[in-house]
Amino acid sequence: MADERPAEGTATDVPTDDGTDVLPLGRAPRPSTGPELAVRLRDAFVEHAHPDVAHVERLRVHATVDGPDVPALDVDLSGLVVRTTSGGGRPTETTLPPVPVGDLIDPAARREDGTLRHLRIEAHPVTVEGVPVDVVVDADDVRFRWVEGADGSLGVELVDPGATGSGELVRGFVRVTAPQRDLIAAARRLIEKTLQETGGLVLTSFDVQVDSAGPRAATAGGFARVRKRILSASIRARIAVDVDEHLVLTVRELSLTSRNPVVAAALLVARNHVDEARGRTVDLAAELPPGLRLADVRLDVDESVAISARFA
Repeated sequence: MADERPAEGTATDVPTDDGTDVLPLGRAPRPSTGPELAVRLRDAFVEHAHPDVAHVERLRVHATVDGPDVPALDVDLSGLVVRTTSGGGRPTETTLPPVPVGDLIDPAARREDGTLRHLRIEAHPVTVEGVPVDVVVDADDVRFRWVEGADGSLGVELVDPGATGSGELVRGFVRVTAPQRDLIAAARRLIEKTLQETGGLVLTSFDVQVDSAGPRAATAGGFARVRKRILSASIRARIAVDVDEHLVLTVRELSLTSRNPVVAAALLVARNHVDEARGRTVDLAAELPPGLRLADVRLDVDESVAISARFA
């Protein structure tokens, strides 16, 4: 199929709607070598990293350049640490400062189409709330634009493949894997905090069994023993989650019960936390380029929990 992009060195008339998808890359002109592009991308990622991401200096980038196109871009996130909760165990609500895109969002800015022919993002692992998570994203034919502002600034913006009119969509896959034992340990830490904060209960034992409930669903049943002063009692927990075709994970069921009336009363205090968690969603595709179509989503459970999907 013939490439219908404007010839190199020409500008397009397609403006960007806002600056949220523009990544500043310093000053024009655009990089002419792979190492130069890799340095600029790494510097941009480090500068604009979310405050919850630690050890971002471990990020590694490799790139090649062919005119306005990027034949290959490899991003290695191994060693990064992500914390999504504050010291109190609740999700943070950090607001990032606006990215200084200058004249890059001006409709009059010069734009030049490019194609990222092969993108690979991997982490072996990235640590999320103490859980080592292996990530592999592999994609072909990712469309983007070089953007040059009137002030001499340079940036790139991703292009929704469905908005190009070419009918060519990104092809590839994504897979996220984490050891079940580490996920259970993270769950234990969260439960310990919740019990201590809401009822003054101390968790003394914790056992969980996670099972597959289909290609996109899993269930977990847990037994815990808690103590408060001289009182000792057991608590049973159950959770069910599934992943839809858009790679959104939803907590469908969550319950905490105890036959001990004193502990059951203490669990009533935690009901608000349980109710908040039930129905909670996590967009696992939030950091993927815009406009990707995901298919064949799978949730596999054995010694590890793996979520995989194919770009269609």
